[in-house]
Amino acid sequence: MSKVDISVVIPFFNEDESLSELHAWIKKVMDENAFSYEVLLIDDGSRDDSWNIVKKLKETNPEVRGFKFSKNHGKTAALQVGFNECVGEVVITMDADLQDSPDEIPGLYKMIKEEKYDIVSGWKQKRYDPITKTLPTKLFNATTRYISDIYLHDFNCGLKAYDSKVVKNITIYGEMHRYIPVIAKWNGFSKIGEKVVQHRSRKYGTTKFGLERFLNGFLDLLSITFVNKFGKRPMHFFGLFGVISFFLGSFITFFLIAEKVISIYNRQPYRNVTDNPLFYLALVAILIGSQLFLAGFLGELFVKQGITKEDYFVSEKV
Repeated sequence: MSKVDISVVIPFFNEDESLSELHAWIKKVMDENAFSYEVLLIDDGSRDDSWNIVKKLKETNPEVRGFKFSKNHGKTAALQVGFNECVGEVVITMDADLQDSPDEIPGLYKMIKEEKYDIVSGWKQKRYDPITKTLPTKLFNATTRYISDIYLHDFNCGLKAYDSKVVKNITIYGEMHRYIPVIAKWNGFSKIGEKVVQHRSRKYGTTKFGLERFLNGFLDLLSITFVNKFGKRPMHFFGLFGVISFFLGSFITFFLIAEKVISIYNRQPYRNVTDNPLFYLALVAILIGSQLFLAGFLGELFVKQGITKEDYFVSEKV
């Protein structure tokens, strides 16, 4: 397909009541602003009539493109498919439940094209969610800000805008869709902005997310933090702690032996090194240190064997 101004990527799961209304709203906004555009609808294994609605929309709307998973893979997988397939200069992601307003699209597009942001994240300053959702969200956002050093109020907002070069040069997996700004920053896309957007109360159905997503999200944050810092140099992590543990255990062992030798030399009472609990703690430290160092060494071998190309992003060529 040829390039268009905007690609709207919409992952969804069991949203048959809202899809037609959402598409009509997007079409209205695009026509009013004379944008060339495409709408990518990614069905994440819906069990209702959602896919039939997508097919009906495609019959009369050439800008619609549909992709269907055979089973539920999660929002991250759906977004990755959208990122791979889209051809827009600016990529807008939004949820299908009508809580994200398409009226925000022109403002987001302007911030990417005119103000040259790499990413613009929506901030639902006034939310219409229950406290069981808003309270964990606040904690989640505070933790992510602290670890990533990216000051966004709402990492989990589905309404975001991206320069196309961002989505074409990052890979997301697991449940890492909420950390795209973090992943992008670590890949060199550091101009990340925020826009206050309207949050609407859910019109149809119920939320598809439970509290477990916040625990999974926190674990994913730890995972990408570790992989980013040590993924290509595992010895720096495992080797450091391995050396510290090994030398600490060795020091305690030599100290206990020296203490016994000195006591014998001075003809003072002594006890066998093996009778001292510290000796066994020292042995454990030596063993753990050796294993950590070996893990780092093996990790380095795997990294060297697994590299087929350097995944560096070249922003400009002459």
